[in-house]
Amino acid sequence: MIFRQLFDPTSSTYTYLLADGGEALLIDPVYEQVPRDLALLQELGLELLATLDTHVHADHVTGAWRLRQRCGSRIALAQAAGAELVDRPLRHGDRIAFGARHLDVRATPGHTSGCLTYVLDDASMAFTGDSLLIRGCGRTDFQGGSPQALFASVRGQILSLPDDCLLYPAHDYRGITVTSVAEERRFNPRLGGEVDVGDFTGHMNNLNLPHPKMIAVAVPANLRCGQPEGGALPAEAPDWAPLTLRFSGVWEIEPMALLEHGHKTQILDVREETEFIDKLGHLPGARLVPLSQLTEHLDTLDKARPVVAVCRSGVRSAQACVLLAKAGFGQVANLAGGMLRWKIEGMPVAAEANGAPRQS
Repeated sequence: MIFRQLFDPTSSTYTYLLADGGEALLIDPVYEQVPRDLALLQELGLELLATLDTHVHADHVTGAWRLRQRCGSRIALAQAAGAELVDRPLRHGDRIAFGARHLDVRATPGHTSGCLTYVLDDASMAFTGDSLLIRGCGRTDFQGGSPQALFASVRGQILSLPDDCLLYPAHDYRGITVTSVAEERRFNPRLGGEVDVGDFTGHMNNLNLPHPKMIAVAVPANLRCGQPEGGALPAEAPDWAPLTLRFSGVWEIEPMALLEHGHKTQILDVREETEFIDKLGHLPGARLVPLSQLTEHLDTLDKARPVVAVCRSGVRSAQACVLLAKAGFGQVANLAGGMLRWKIEGMPVAAEANGAPRQS
């Protein structure tokens, strides 16, 4: 059996590839990482049978619909989630086959009403979504969540597995990749040891967490299994530099890629003049055109050359990319993370208005 654990750094999401006999499943695929997943499937010579989401995510958009459009895979999700476009609504006790192996479906509601855990046929590993994280668990305060239901789910369906069963969550924010039933029974501060349902409920009801930043986009999109509004597939990746397409439709370029391919581009800094020469500095060769003035200067840009927009964090420059695309610029990308990321990664910056480079 082939097993791979993949990671999306933006949402700290783990995607899992399982394959046997040339047939593959992907658990919790991420929309922006579909090109990566397709490349891996092709390299390993695998046919993707289905995508399995553990629940309707609130912090990223699933790649299920996009993968179905690209390679004909089926979309599987809990029937209780009530999502559109699902090919196989899953219930507790269902079995999902791939090659000579299979996953058993266990309903584990509580984080949301439609959470599932997928258990490999020999109970050597289980994929717990957000129901059970490493030394933690998912929140229970939206999408039909319930601390009482989650406590029962984890204790009855996950921690009841064999001690040596490896547990793989949908997220980890510290870089930890795997845990086990025995570890979580002993060390999970929320759900292990002598914790009872009253302890757990009191803890979860007083977390007072802000809602995920992506919730307003992710939940509606995931209730369509990741289908964008209008149902349009994203364009294939441009060939002038390695780019990543975000669900917003904006292409992003990583700092190292811009350093390597920047000579082909027009670098457009859309911050204000004072920011251009502040402590963050600016990219060597960048041209300052504040976002508020961009529409007035469109005719000074060359539509035949790629444009990379830059700002402090990547928010204003993403808006600039949208404006440029609407104005007919066909080769536009946003610098991922803006000047903050550029400087953290030790890329060359200029601090003077004339753009003379210096090392940070």
